[in-house]
Amino acid sequence: MPPIDQITAFASDQPILTVIIGVFALVLLVAAYFALRAVQRVAVRFYHRHIAPRPAEDILTIVAASIATGVSAQGMWRFSGDVLGFDGPLRLLLFAFIEVAVITSAVRARRNMRENFSAGIDGVAVWALTGLTAVLSSMDARSVAEAVFRLAAPLVAAWLWERGMAIERHRITGRSRINWRITPERALVRVGLAEVSDRTASEVDAHRRLTRVALAAKRARALRASGASDRKMRVALTKLDRAMDRAVEHSGLAVDSARQEALLSQIGALYNTSALIDLTPPVPWAPAPEEPPARPAVAAGPSSRLGDDDDDDELQVLDAPPPVVDTAQRAALMRAAREYWDKQIERKFVPRASDIAHETGVSLVTAREYRALWKLEPKAHALLEAAFHEHGIIDTGTFPAIETEQVLTVNGSSPGR
Repeated sequence: MPPIDQITAFASDQPILTVIIGVFALVLLVAAYFALRAVQRVAVRFYHRHIAPRPAEDILTIVAASIATGVSAQGMWRFSGDVLGFDGPLRLLLFAFIEVAVITSAVRARRNMRENFSAGIDGVAVWALTGLTAVLSSMDARSVAEAVFRLAAPLVAAWLWERGMAIERHRITGRSRINWRITPERALVRVGLAEVSDRTASEVDAHRRLTRVALAAKRARALRASGASDRKMRVALTKLDRAMDRAVEHSGLAVDSARQEALLSQIGALYNTSALIDLTPPVPWAPAPEEPPARPAVAAGPSSRLGDDDDDDELQVLDAPPPVVDTAQRAALMRAAREYWDKQIERKFVPRASDIAHETGVSLVTAREYRALWKLEPKAHALLEAAFHEHGIIDTGTFPAIETEQVLTVNGSSPGR
């Protein structure tokens, strides 16, 4: 009887039991649906939190290391049953204790590396425990090929872990842990098959030809200075001439000013190597020399006054040259200085150069020039003459002006005081 007929016959014979089984199956389907939905949410959350932020190489490293660890654990399962005689629950609990220890040490080493930038003793433990499980797994192999495979699987897992650690260490610290002294690049540079810098082949060839010229010139000069024989001098000059011909032909020495300067620099360095023994380089750990004390301000005396302007204010330090301004700004400053001068002259007071500079913003040198011209005007000259004839006061600008009821003196006192 077909299965559908059996189900139909069972439902007709046992209707109540069929209903109970149907309800129970429906409950199981609903529970399975919610369980699968929860698992999906957890998987999506796990993916976005732990897998998506990681680079593809890290994910592949974890997958490959997990497969290799599984292969190692399978070998330890056989070893614990065939060699140790474990069976049942005891075998299930104890067969993978080394793999668990390897994973624990790897996690500790990664945390230590993130905190102290070094795997420490846990990194050594990963390799030691990996080698131990590889040897134990291979001891129960049935052939040489299986033994090699058992040995290789844990070592592959350890190597992948080590490379993942190195990449993360470089990402955190920005540097690698070690720089090998012997690398393919260094070997090729050593034998002359590779270039250290990014120079082109023509630049390297030109540099070598210029160096040959400089060395040939140095040798010829040394032979001439030592009084060598004519034969040696002819040989040296012939080599120098040949090197120069090749440099001119292949490096463009005759028309390239940069290479001409390079050749002269090499010759200058080679000719003056003996000067190196007379150099006295500074000691890097010597104390810095003390700076000399600042020179005191020089009072403006007769020799420090600008031109013949004898109406300077008080003794002052020679100020810096006037700042460079454009024509419009200079005209505006001159108008401001002139307005201030006229206003003070109307008040019967001849201002000092420092007053003009302070009130209008012009430099002291410019203020002195303006004052030397404007004091010759009639109103200002009359005030200065009155001060001189009435009180014998010479216009020096070194004392304040005092206004009077009769005639306002300039930079001096009044007749009534």
